[in-house]
Amino acid sequence: MVEQTERREAIDLQPAPGAVVFDMDGLMFNTEDIYFAVGTELLRRRGHVFTRELSDAMMGRPPQASFEIMIRWHNLSDDWQTLARESEDLFIEMIKGRIQPMPGLLELLDALEKAGIPKAIATSSSRRTLQAVLGTFQLEPRFHFTLTAEDVQRGKPDPEIYLKAAARFGLEPERVVVLEDSEAGCRAAAAAGTIAIAVPGPHSARHDFSTARLIVSSLADPKLYELLQLPGATPS
Repeated sequence: MVEQTERREAIDLQPAPGAVVFDMDGLMFNTEDIYFAVGTELLRRRGHVFTRELSDAMMGRPPQASFEIMIRWHNLSDDWQTLARESEDLFIEMIKGRIQPMPGLLELLDALEKAGIPKAIATSSSRRTLQAVLGTFQLEPRFHFTLTAEDVQRGKPDPEIYLKAAARFGLEPERVVVLEDSEAGCRAAAAAGTIAIAVPGPHSARHDFSTARLIVSSLADPKLYELLQLPGATPS
């Protein structure tokens, strides 16, 4: 933790960051818990077991790369498109009554809006999935724009999605803070030259976050508020 504190002191921003980009799954919402249930059902139908190791390997990547890992892992006969469609249908059905914002999310959105700091979402999920998740809480209008797997040629850990986000804001990448919960996402943000902040959850606690400039405990962590030059968090 000493090393992470030193990193925090080195990246205090003057002036405040120009924009903040959020990953979605596992960072904004508890979707990784639901995705584990989806993967479990998807492989149960094919006589296999979905393990935490496979989940870690797939996490944070776009659909094609993610499901190609699953196919190789279990030598499946399905193509990635079939698995992606089936998984998406299962996910949208399973989120009903189960999806919740991660601790501190709504308070952080409020604080960024009060400070006039623009925000966006850059996710490896499909647009259909993003709209289903954000629509549950009517959150999409609160973001300047959203980028999904359909908006890039190369998914995380490639930096394309975060370079595109910075360009959409009209900012140099070093003026953009990216909040990520996965190793692949942090690698993408760091490679883009943005300020990559890791917010690990139980699902990603074993990931390698060495590319992150700072690791925080949650979206309500005072260190995150300090970095963003926001008043202290007071989550409900």
